[in-house]
Amino acid sequence: MIQETRLNNDLRNALSGLASRHMERKLKVLTSQQGSWVEVDNRKVLNLCSNNYLDLATHPRVKNAAAAAIEKYGCGSGASRLICGNTPLQQELERRLASFKGKDAALLYPSGYAANLGAISCLAGPGDHIFSDELNHASIIDGSRLSRAAIEIYPHKNLAYLGERLENTLRASPSTRRLIVTDAVFSMDGDTAPLPGLVELAERFECTLMVDEAHATGALGPGGKGLVSQFGLEEKVPVIMGTLSKALGSLGGFIAGSRELAEYLVNNSRSFIFSTALPPPSVAAALESLTILEESPSLPEKLLENASYIRDKLTGLGFNTGKSTTQIVPVITGDPLTTSEMAQSLLRGGVWCASLRPPSVPEGGCRLRLSPMATHTREDLDFAVGVIKKTGRSLGII
Repeated sequence: MIQETRLNNDLRNALSGLASRHMERKLKVLTSQQGSWVEVDNRKVLNLCSNNYLDLATHPRVKNAAAAAIEKYGCGSGASRLICGNTPLQQELERRLASFKGKDAALLYPSGYAANLGAISCLAGPGDHIFSDELNHASIIDGSRLSRAAIEIYPHKNLAYLGERLENTLRASPSTRRLIVTDAVFSMDGDTAPLPGLVELAERFECTLMVDEAHATGALGPGGKGLVSQFGLEEKVPVIMGTLSKALGSLGGFIAGSRELAEYLVNNSRSFIFSTALPPPSVAAALESLTILEESPSLPEKLLENASYIRDKLTGLGFNTGKSTTQIVPVITGDPLTTSEMAQSLLRGGVWCASLRPPSVPEGGCRLRLSPMATHTREDLDFAVGVIKKTGRSLGII
């Protein structure tokens, strides 16, 4: 009891400190299924904070596929893939994802976070060098730390700086592995990586380039194949990470690349080896979502149209939406108190969006993050703009 009392006192003090800085986080309860409109604490609101970009998480075909998988395989996979958790479903999804990404092979992970942790820590190690954009996702940061390689953080999208560091490293340590890692879509800002320039640097300085397409898969490129495909760089980017939990409406992550890469990860990637395999219904759901996406290549176009519409409306009203060009639309507010108050006011007005404060964003970069979906109507988006306009004016943001 003495230890627990001491621990709880320390935790209460830490939580009190967060609350005093308006940095405390609280869970909200979703009391309906995912969709363009949802119920939060039994109240209907417009959903502008979901990564379910194409609204496939509750598509009837996707739910039916998951239900059929439960009937055949059950709810859980029982063990890791290397023990007894491997089924034809995983192998078929890996084949389909590899083809979708223009690669020879793919490997499933329990989450996108696990995919980045497992791949990055395998592709670089002690004595090697990782070059990471300063706005990369936390999973890239943690995977880089886990590798125990030397990590160089380059200013956001600054190719000149990165080129200088790569040149210096190649000259000083020509025999070490060099890995450049970048998000395709930066999840807090909604802008995209300068992939052609990164490919050129990787080739010039003998690096491996890894691109995290978590927010690009199903959203960007021809038929939603991603930013790499948008630039036609499938043969120039050897490692592509993606997720099943956003536009594909399911759960899990994957790495796409060569057959040698997949086999190497099977034998060395700790987050693959020591994790229970994805549940069969999640795999079946992702398979059906991928089929729907391939049958309906205009879905990503509708998503980006909706994002452009609400971004242009908000920018015209005087809101700062940063440099967003994708389905992620930030409304930059600056300080934690204003951000928290605005998010709460919007929810009371019927609009649910994400409130982002450090460490999710840098100090001074607090914001709301709006994520419109392909199934939102213009009436939905106009409703959101009206509520955001009223709230922004009441708080002095515009």
